[in-house]
Amino acid sequence: MSAWPYKSLGSLCSIKTGRKDVNEGSQNGAFPFFTCSKDVHASDSYSFDTEAIIIAGNGAVGETKLYRGKFEAYQRTYVLDGFAEDLEFVYFYLKGVLIDELKQLVTGSTMPYIRKGDLENVQVPIPELAEQRRIARVLGTVQQAIEQQERMIRSTTELKQALMQKLFTEGLRGEAQKETEIGPVPESWEVVKLGSLGHIGNGSTPKRTENGYWDGGTYSWLNSTKIHERFIEHADQFVTGLAKKECHLPIVPANSLLIAITGQGKTLGNIALTRIETSINQHLAYVKFNSEKVKPEFLLWYMSTLYDQLRSVAHGSGSTKGALTCSYLKSLEVPLPRRDEQDQITEVFAQLEQKTRNAEKKRTALQDLFRTLLHELMTGKVRVGETLSN
Repeated sequence: MSAWPYKSLGSLCSIKTGRKDVNEGSQNGAFPFFTCSKDVHASDSYSFDTEAIIIAGNGAVGETKLYRGKFEAYQRTYVLDGFAEDLEFVYFYLKGVLIDELKQLVTGSTMPYIRKGDLENVQVPIPELAEQRRIARVLGTVQQAIEQQERMIRSTTELKQALMQKLFTEGLRGEAQKETEIGPVPESWEVVKLGSLGHIGNGSTPKRTENGYWDGGTYSWLNSTKIHERFIEHADQFVTGLAKKECHLPIVPANSLLIAITGQGKTLGNIALTRIETSINQHLAYVKFNSEKVKPEFLLWYMSTLYDQLRSVAHGSGSTKGALTCSYLKSLEVPLPRRDEQDQITEVFAQLEQKTRNAEKKRTALQDLFRTLLHELMTGKVRVGETLSN
């Protein structure tokens, strides 16, 4: 609990809501539109031109944004402006410290919402204005650093996607292209069936009720959620030798390709490469390579471009409903350049992947720092002047 005096949110600012009006700006998309429900049309809104804190009053209740400029807000979205105190200080307190409290204000079962009166009564600690500004400046600096890493992750991902489109159709050597079953590829590239490069199969799940299959297990076993890691370097679950023997679990060696052949949400169609020897469940297929002609990482990146195609096939009439089959994967046509060109293309993506991982690590460290500073500064345990100069 802070030693600073507390004031109600309603005494610190003006709390308005949007309303149902047809506005020119909402019709032509001239400025941002804030709402708390995806099914609300922008025409049911009210325009503002101010610097404000925006809080979702229903839908994503308690979600908080800071915005400066002209925008529209739906009628159940709260717009807080006219602050005598530092706007960013109050924003950081609401978003970082009071987020759980805001969600506890929710009432109603059919359409949960926050009452305006309850929001007005929310208590905020208020140090002197100079202290507010120092705290906001420190937190804002860290937040900007987090956003910089997020922009780097997005731009690297976009570059990776653009390069996939280019390199898997044009290669690295400026060759003429030829038309194939999978579209244009460089003339020197082969197009082969995935099944010709290794053994393809899928796994199984030992009975969860059989303790002898799981208790004290030491053999890695993967379920389909691991597919999102792209490069799988450790297992979260383990089975026993008895499970391996009785459940006919395939042993998938390191550097094998994994494909999600079923799955909820976005899982189906994702691709990963396991860096460990492991077994897998029935929702994953594996490609255990037996050819020196292929670099597994090359096919990982290529098959990542087939996500939409694989999902379409899985849900099509020619396949098991909602699933890919091993038979289909064996017949899947894939490009195969010379091994040295595979190595070069793979290195391009390896560098981009490392850049993304570095940015993600920095973002995580900055997020941890932000949470620590938020708690220490907003409770007055640490004063900015004690550790940082102005």
